[in-house]
Amino acid sequence: MQQSGVRRIRFHDLRHTCASLLLAQGVSPRVVMDVLGHSQLSITMDLYSHVMPSALRDAADAMDRALNKAR
Repeated sequence: MQQSGVRRIRFHDLRHTCASLLLAQGVSPRVVMDVLGHSQLSITMDLYSHVMPSALRDAADAMDRALNKAR
């Protein structure tokens, strides 16, 4: 690693990056839970919910679209 100039990262960092990227791309938290091997969805969401700041806005937009279709 030193010879190639690649910075040192831990295996855990790879897991965290994987989960963060999947959630940021809109992959279902349940699927991310399965990929990471967590036994409960709450574990995944407690650790990675910060990755989904736009989720509330997306939910509000989806509700707006649904209500506007009903008119």
